[in-house]
Amino acid sequence: MREMLNCKIHGGYVTNSDLDYEGSCGLGPDLLEASGILPFEKISVLNISNGKRIHTYVIKEKEDKAITLNGAAAHYFKKGDKVIILCYKLQGEHCIKNHKARIVILDSDNSIKSNSLRGLDYE
Repeated sequence: MREMLNCKIHGGYVTNSDLDYEGSCGLGPDLLEASGILPFEKISVLNISNGKRIHTYVIKEKEDKAITLNGAAAHYFKKGDKVIILCYKLQGEHCIKNHKARIVILDSDNSIKSNSLRGLDYE
């Protein structure tokens, strides 16, 4: 088994951070649907603005385009920070050659700019 990228949300901006919330990364329903990420699924969040990386789980936000970082993560992620969100899956060796990752690219207001599948032959 190999841990492979399942989906990536690239270039989004944090819409809110709340230190006093119990934790997690909130994603709007549009982003969940486009990426295929499920509530409570483990993700990595990379902060392009300051280089920090965390692992957390997803909750569903009410508003489309929402990207929120809560709890301890709020120390490292502030409103307006540019982020990448990654989700992985275990893939059997026999399936690797057909593996494709979902790549969702966002624009400056977290609208979906593109949504595509990329295989191992992507350049």
